[in-house]
Amino acid sequence: MQEQSSIRLFRRGPSAEVRVAIFVILALALMIVDARSTLLEPARRALSVIVYPFQRAAMAPGDLASYLSSWRDSAALVRTEKEALQRQRVELAQLSTHAAQLSVENEQLRRLLQVANAVTQPSVAVEVLYEPPNAFNRRLVFNKGSSHGIQAGMPVIDDGGVVGQIVRVTPYTAEAALITDDKLSIPVQILRSGLRLIAFGGGVGSRIEVRYLSSDVDIEVGDVLVTSGIGGLFPAGLPVARVDSVDRDVATGFGVAVGTPLSYPERYRHFLVLLVEESARKSLEQEDADE
Repeated sequence: MQEQSSIRLFRRGPSAEVRVAIFVILALALMIVDARSTLLEPARRALSVIVYPFQRAAMAPGDLASYLSSWRDSAALVRTEKEALQRQRVELAQLSTHAAQLSVENEQLRRLLQVANAVTQPSVAVEVLYEPPNAFNRRLVFNKGSSHGIQAGMPVIDDGGVVGQIVRVTPYTAEAALITDDKLSIPVQILRSGLRLIAFGGGVGSRIEVRYLSSDVDIEVGDVLVTSGIGGLFPAGLPVARVDSVDRDVATGFGVAVGTPLSYPERYRHFLVLLVEESARKSLEQEDADE
């Protein structure tokens, strides 16, 4: 007779509580052994080698995010430093240009001081505010006016010579016509021979003209024209121009000498205004009114 066997529907074994207790005891034993000896060190190393790829895979997203953030911050830092270096380069270039300009101005001011000490008349140092945009009249506007003793008719000079003459004054500004202005004339004399003449502004081309010269007048190319002191307005001996050419018209018997001013109004910003006496200016204004 065939032996009947019962069908096992559930797997039999230790209960869950027993398994937990076994694992707890095993864990405690491993902890004690690991703390008191190095028997488990080879197993620990082998396990760490096996687990390492999984650790790296788990940490990869965080590492990538950290790398991208660091790269973005580094790029922003490099861009900021580049902009800062460019600004610094521009500032250094401006400082260098400004220093060179100050050096030139300082040298010109030293020469002006020497001129002021050599001239007997009292003077006022002025600085150019602006140059009126006029194609026909050569003018400069200075930063000082009647409040500093400047009046119309006073001469303006620099270290090269005569620059012009004050034509309009306000309490805080003064306008000067340059010697190349066609409305300005200056009594001059030839430094070589002492011959007295009248120099006029050429108007175009920044030139000085000595007109209506007789055919036998003693004037040559290269002669230096200085103020003659006639009229008492311009002190005698101030350089005015150097003669570049002398044209004589045989038909009329007269000639014209053209010269280049020895002053540099287009280069500098600082000039001297000579405070001539009131009597000299009034006599000159009376002569202009009579003419």
